Formats: sequence, C-alpha cells, structure tokens
Amino acid sequence: MAWFIIIILCLGSLKAQLLDTSNKTEPDLEERLFGLLLRLKTEKVYDTLLIYGEDCAIPSLSTGLQVPTVLVSSGTTNFEWNFSSLTLILSCEFQAEREQNYRTLMKLQLARRLILLKGNAQPATVCDFYSKKEQYNIAMVKENFDQFGVVYSCRLFQDRRYEEINLFEGSPIFIEQFRNMHGAPIRSFPDLSPPECMAYLDPKTGEEKYTGYVASVLNNFAKKVNATISMQMHLAENKEDISFVNITNWASEDLLDIGMSEALSFRMSNFDTISYPYLMGSFCFMCPLPDKMPFSDIYLAIVDQAVLIVLFVVFCIISVMVIYIQKKSWRALSFTGVLMNDICVRAFLAQPYPFPRHLNGKLKLIFIVICFSSVITTTMYTSYLQALLWAPPVDPFMTSFADVEKSRYMMAINIYDVGAVQSLNVSEEQVVVLDYPEFTHLRDTFNDNFIYPVTANRWMTFAKQQNNFASPMFYYSEALCVNYFDVLSFPLRRHLPYRDLFEEHMLRQKEFGLTKLWLDRSFLNMLRLNYTSLKDFSPPAPEDCIEVHNLYWIFVMYFTGLGLGGFCFILELITPLRPWRRFRLLQRLRIKN
Repeated sequence: MAWFIIIILCLGSLKAQLLDTSNKTEPDLEERLFGLLLRLKTEKVYDTLLIYGEDCAIPSLSTGLQVPTVLVSSGTTNFEWNFSSLTLILSCEFQAEREQNYRTLMKLQLARRLILLKGNAQPATVCDFYSKKEQYNIAMVKENFDQFGVVYSCRLFQDRRYEEINLFEGSPIFIEQFRNMHGAPIRSFPDLSPPECMAYLDPKTGEEKYTGYVASVLNNFAKKVNATISMQMHLAENKEDISFVNITNWASEDLLDIGMSEALSFRMSNFDTISYPYLMGSFCFMCPLPDKMPFSDIYLAIVDQAVLIVLFVVFCIISVMVIYIQKKSWRALSFTGVLMNDICVRAFLAQPYPFPRHLNGKLKLIFIVICFSSVITTTMYTSYLQALLWAPPVDPFMTSFADVEKSRYMMAINIYDVGAVQSLNVSEEQVVVLDYPEFTHLRDTFNDNFIYPVTANRWMTFAKQQNNFASPMFYYSEALCVNYFDVLSFPLRRHLPYRDLFEEHMLRQKEFGLTKLWLDRSFLNMLRLNYTSLKDFSPPAPEDCIEVHNLYWIFVMYFTGLGLGGFCFILELITPLRPWRRFRLLQRLRIKN
C-alpha cells in the first residue's frame, strides 16, 4: 500500500506539471503573437482588424492592441466592406477566410493577411492557394511560433514561393511584391487611334512598338516595375473592327490586365474595370466655319427695308415741296411728277442736276437739305459696299442642335457613339451612322459637309493641322457637346493586384508634366509616323474679283429702272397727243353741224 500511495502521488505531481505546462503554452503564444502584431503596426499602420474563424488565440489580442475589430466566425460577410482600407486580416487557420462578396474581395485584395497554421498545413501550399486568388500580402505562423519565432512570408517573383523570417531579425515581413516584377508580362492590347496610341517599328530591333499619350503611360509603367508588355493579338483574330469598346470588354472578362486604350465609361453602372481618371475634358462637335456671304447677296444686305422706306418718304416730301414752291399751285402735282422729279432723282443719287437761276429762300433751304441728304446716303452706302466687298460677312455660328437641323450640314457619327448621340434628341434624318474607318476618313480629310464628334484632346491635333492650311475650315463648338465632362480612363481587369501602383504612376506622370508634353507633341508624332500629313484640305481661295454672276441683283435693278424709265417716256409721248385728239374731234363736230 505504501508503494501504491507513492506511485499515485508521483502521477498526480506529473499531471500537475503537465497541466501547468499546457497553461503556460497558450499565454506564451499569445504574447509572441501580440509582439508580432505590434511589429506589423510599426512596418505599416493599420487601424482595423478583420478576424476570420474562431477558437484560436488571435481574438483575445485585439483588446491589448486597442484597435477596432470585426469578427467573422463564419468565414464570409454578407455585406460590402465599407470600413477603412488600412485593414489587417487575421485568420485562425488555413482557409478560415471564405469570403464570397466580390466587392469586399476587391477592397481587401491588397490588405495584409496573417494566418495561424494548424496541423500539417504547409507554407508553400498556402502561398499557391492565395496566389490563385491574386492575394499576395500573406504571412504565416505555426503553432510553435512561441518556441522558434519564425514567420513565413509569401514571395511571388521567386523560385521558392515563401521565405522564412526570424522575428528577431530586421527583415521586413511584408514587401511590395510588384515594385519589381522581374520581367513578368502585363497583358495588353493596343487601340490604334492616333494620337492616343500609334504603332511604329523600332529601327534598332525591328519590333513593333507604340507611342502616344496613352501608350506612353503603360510603357513607362512597365519599365518602372521591371515588367514586359505582352500584346494579346490572338484576341483580334475573329474581329474585323477593333476599338476601345472591345478592349474594355476584354479587360472586364479578365482577358487583359491593362488595355492600351481609352476605356468605355459612358453609362457604366460601376467602375470596377476602369482606372482612376487619367484625363478630363469635353466631347463636342467640330463644325465647319460659317460660309461667307456671296458677293451677289452683299448688294441686298447693305439695304435695309426700314431705311429705304424712310429715304423714299423723304424723297417724296422734298419732291412735293420743290414742285409746289416752283409752280405755286397744287394742280402741278402729279404721280409721275413726284416720283420722277428730275432734280430730286439726280440730287439723291449725287449726280449734277439743273439748278434754277432765280431762287427764293425756301428753295435754297430745300436744295441744301437735298445736298446733305445725297452726300450722307451715298457715302453711307458706298462705305458699306466697299467694306463688305473687302471682307464679306459670315453666317452666324451654330449655338444649338436646332441650328444644326436648319443648316445644310449632316451629323456624321461612328457606330460606337450611337448611344451617346441618341440622348441629344436630334432628328434621325440629320444623323449619318458610319463604320469607324469611313468615319475617321471623312473627319481626317476635313469633309465640310458634316459635323463630327471629337474629344478636346483629339481636337488639339486638328487645330495644329489647320495652322498649315491657307484658311481654317473647322472650329470646336463648345455649344454643341455630347458630354461636357468626358473622362479618359484605362481598362483594367477587376482584380488587378497592382492597380494602386499603376494609378499612382499614372497620376505622378501627369503631375510632373509628362502628359502635357505628350499632348503638345501629339501632332508632331502623328506627322512623323505618317498618321497625318501637311496636305492643305481647304478649298482654293476665291479670286479677288467680281464676276458677272455676282452682279445679278445689280442687273435686276438696272433693267427694272430702265423699264420704268421707258414706261415713263412712253407716257410723256402719249400725253401731248391728247389735246390734239380733242381738237380734231371738235373740228369734226363743227363740220357735221
């Protein structure tokens, strides 16, 4: 019995030691994890903890860190993550995170993750699993972390998929994986729409390369992160017309990483597949400059109806006064005498006229009025005529789409802008929908029978091209716009892991003035790469001479006046015969009697 009691006491003591050891293990692990979380906070600040899973030592650490914590024991959320982006994700075990909300996955894609490995889970397997989900900021610790202090961190661009980091060393646990991509490809596709993207052959290597204020952004980004651009030309095998619409769709289908083109952003419900705005401007119409007034219409343009009526009334009043003062009788007034007064007609045309010898004071005053009236009217109309013949006035500019419907111009649009133009409430009879090649040909050759939609950035090249014309042909109408706030963004696939680096690079290049430099040099690059020419598309300047057909209204007024004068002459010939006819009639009556 004594030996039995001794054995029981020894077993009890051993059990107590084992229990004490198990109780100390958990606090030691929590203490080591707490130190790791503090170190992660010094490497990069986080202000929210998101914990997936349950039954582990991690949730109890949040009280010591004094950081807001969200516990997701089920492994997924049923809401969209709208908290701060400075989030650290903790998983109680491998695959404890089973997030299904794709919007939450996008917002937490770049967040750092710390995973507690249990059982036989291997770091390499974990890194492969998360790399397929395009989540690369992964660190892991095992259950014996309190004994060895080893942290496993995934590395994307290395042969070994993870790296063992001792907690007591100074090596960073998380690194910027995509700062150096070690030649990894960036899948893209070019939209050869000058001046955004233009292809050329490198004279040194013979390779096809791309330039332009859109292509240069992606080219410089690839150099910055030590990547290569892989053009996915096989996507265009069954496509006849490739445009930014196709490229945007391919990026949304995860067939491209970054499209070398403008993204289709019109009427998009969300912006998951496009970048932060790169350029902003307007999307309006380039319209032909108003036509000059023909020479034949100038003669009528200088004559205002109200002025003519006033001059005619003044002429009639002066003619009546001259006849009455000379004859001193109202019986001398007649319709033809007033309208065809020899003195007044010549005087108002600033021509010499017979001046009576004996004049009273009243006639002298009237002739002075006639003199000044003739000088004023002839001088006024002569100056108007010479000024308008030297620089004919132009038709008014179009200020609304109602003016477009009244004009002779048609609205030419390509098939990709049909939806945007339909919102303008323009008559379908006024719109001509063309294929993209035909549309660009008409616009690039400055066909002035149409008006064309164009972005403000593209208009800069047209404006510089017109500087080489004998006379400009088009102007950019900010009164006729499809969209006053046009945004140029890049097509991106939804879960692009280096989206933040690309957008930062894009905005830095714009801030440093490179974008403005590329925009200013767009026309020169187009000219150098034969995407445009210095050909003058303006019509030949009209000769500075007046042709016979320009004198149409002059001849109309001339022959009208000539006919009126002939009619009055006939009346003068007929009038003296009336007394003679009366005399013959009286003689016949006397003979009969």
